[in-house]
Amino acid sequence: MAKKKWTLDAEHSEVQFKVRHLMVSWVTGSFQKFEATLETEEQDMTTAKVTFTAEISSIFTNNVQRDTHLRSADFFDAENYPQLTFKSDRLDKLSEEEYEMTGTLTMRGMSYPITLKVEYAGVIQDPRGKTRTGFTISGKVKRSDYGITFSRLSEAGEALLGDTVTIIANAEFVIN
Repeated sequence: MAKKKWTLDAEHSEVQFKVRHLMVSWVTGSFQKFEATLETEEQDMTTAKVTFTAEISSIFTNNVQRDTHLRSADFFDAENYPQLTFKSDRLDKLSEEEYEMTGTLTMRGMSYPITLKVEYAGVIQDPRGKTRTGFTISGKVKRSDYGITFSRLSEAGEALLGDTVTIIANAEFVIN
């Protein structure tokens, strides 16, 4: 089998996250600068090797003050840890469209295993004759596992910011 190297189509990809705010609503954000690689044996996704890198300085929540705070040492500490990374270990097929990806997520210099849900959209030939594939990836991490423990308490003593962060990414790859 021949190895296939897929290139991320950043124009058709996005990486978002959301976390509870005041424990009754959500703050949603994204990374504006990120890269990913996908390598497979032919088009067999069970052989996929995935790497992902996001630039912490590109965090965007539609609030400049919050974005600046998220880049600070209270949260991501972008000055000392400018990137977060993910490297897959394996991709297990659960059904034609559902996979489970395990790998290592590194933030703030700390690395832990993570399992992500993957929805596979298949492989197509686009109008220009290029081969494309797409995925939706989702999962949850506890920010405290990575040393991100900043929080404030309400007057009643309740956390104003959730510990669990939901990750949602849509990724489209192409073979040139």
